[in-house]
Amino acid sequence: MFKIINNELNARRGEFVTPHGTIQTPAFMNVATCGAIKGGVSALDLKKIKCQVQLCNTYHLHLRPGDTKVKMLGGLHKFTRWDGPILTDSGGFQVFSLAKLRNIKEEGVYFNSHIDGRKIFMGPEESMQIQSNLASTIAMAFDECVENPSPYDYTKESVQRTTRWLKRCIAEMNRLNSLENTINKNQMLFAINQGGIYKDLRTEHMKEIAELNLDGYAIGGLAVGEPAETMYEIIETVEPHAPKDKIRYLMGVGTPVNILESVARGVDLFDCVIPSRNARHGQLFTWEGVRNLNNAKYETDESPIDQQCECPVCKNFSRAYVRHLLKSGEMLGMRLAVIHNLYFYNNFMEIIRQQLDNGTFTEFYNKYRNILGVRI
Repeated sequence: MFKIINNELNARRGEFVTPHGTIQTPAFMNVATCGAIKGGVSALDLKKIKCQVQLCNTYHLHLRPGDTKVKMLGGLHKFTRWDGPILTDSGGFQVFSLAKLRNIKEEGVYFNSHIDGRKIFMGPEESMQIQSNLASTIAMAFDECVENPSPYDYTKESVQRTTRWLKRCIAEMNRLNSLENTINKNQMLFAINQGGIYKDLRTEHMKEIAELNLDGYAIGGLAVGEPAETMYEIIETVEPHAPKDKIRYLMGVGTPVNILESVARGVDLFDCVIPSRNARHGQLFTWEGVRNLNNAKYETDESPIDQQCECPVCKNFSRAYVRHLLKSGEMLGMRLAVIHNLYFYNNFMEIIRQQLDNGTFTEFYNKYRNILGVRI
């Protein structure tokens, strides 16, 4: 399912074959939390901005409209009109982000809905059932994401529980994929490496889950408050122990610089809300660095957001116009800004793949690691 085409440094150029199409890697997954990108961007828009994969949120879709309703409507592909690969997270990150609303037990996690306070239970089996109803291409195993830093002993207990949960996820997915009324009987499963910032726990956990021979392996629990250099050290620690013939996914990361650094360390797949969230607040990514359209100097600037960009926004609209829309609270401003940032990310990944194809990634990496994060 995953084929490596070329290597440079630890970076890998690959292809990942899924039931809904082949993903050229390294790749960025566009985050459609509730089935749409925040900022008024639909699946039809994603086709025009080089998107390969859409990521949807298990927890939020379970609450609204309800995963059973999505199944009745034919699954996420039919529901959202996106016909490429879709990855659904497991709900495990909400165990972290909704810390004040949850209680973790061996059987699973008891939540209070952030919408209306109603009680919810989600364990490994429930997470797999919800993701099966959503009929995503790739389901993520149910895990616990601890905050950084967390006490060593608690982190170790959490990792051990995450492994036990993973084995329950595998059994439940096998059962669900065998049922007659399952929409996607070829749903794939990714395991998630945890262990906080403790290198020994990370290494031990990756070795253990690698033996289970799953479709892919994610590194979770990073980009949650620790310094970027710590994150890179954890990737370097885990990478040698991840299966070489399996795709590697760094969850929730990140800025273009984070992605570039992580590709150089052997990561194949990424997702993050940064491009869409920051765009809605006027922060745009360019080949010169990060541009803040809220700055007064753009009020009469007729240039495109990025002179080197070929996105529909840069081809048609000025910095001054997009700034005006954002300042006026016009939804079109958010939409245009989000389209630009997502195009930038997807095009950025395409160029990284080209550099790996051409054997010029090292030169590209050395140049842009010092540019992409600069505030213009």
